[in-house]
Amino acid sequence: MTAMTQAPDLFREAVAALQSVRPRPEVTLESMRPPQRLAPWSYALSCETTGPADVLASGRLVLLHDPDGQENWDGVLRLVVYVRAELDRELATDPFLPAVGWSWLTDALESSGATWTALGGTVTETSSARFGDISGPARTDDLELRASWTPTDAELRPHGEAFCQLMSSVAGLPPVGVTFFGQRQTS
Repeated sequence: MTAMTQAPDLFREAVAALQSVRPRPEVTLESMRPPQRLAPWSYALSCETTGPADVLASGRLVLLHDPDGQENWDGVLRLVVYVRAELDRELATDPFLPAVGWSWLTDALESSGATWTALGGTVTETSSARFGDISGPARTDDLELRASWTPTDAELRPHGEAFCQLMSSVAGLPPVGVTFFGQRQTS
């Protein structure tokens, strides 16, 4: 975070809203060093979660603020998200995976009550094969989602909640309150 005491009120309000997000227990959300050159003011959160099939998902949510705005932002605040998750081979070959990955983001934004404009991004599937003396599994498949959007105001809590919901979907966690067969709830 860059010199919060000197930051514009709008930026401080937006950061406070993101800091108020309380993710579900399986999701770890922490402040991290934000990028420094994208906007005069920035704040970032990192996130990790593991799904029921040991699907590891990690991501970042970055808040950018430029009091003068930037041409493509359509506003003075911008949120940028990057998510990466391991996939099982069967899911990685699904031709609808990019569309499903994108819907995880848009559904999370809509269901959280977030309001935005200028949403855009990409969903990328990658497969890697290891050879020779490189340790690890012979083949890995991953999904990467990169997106950015402009919130309509500084009340970013719904956007932070949408990010946590996106991370849960990518990792394969069921909705809160739903238990997979074979799982037991502890009290």
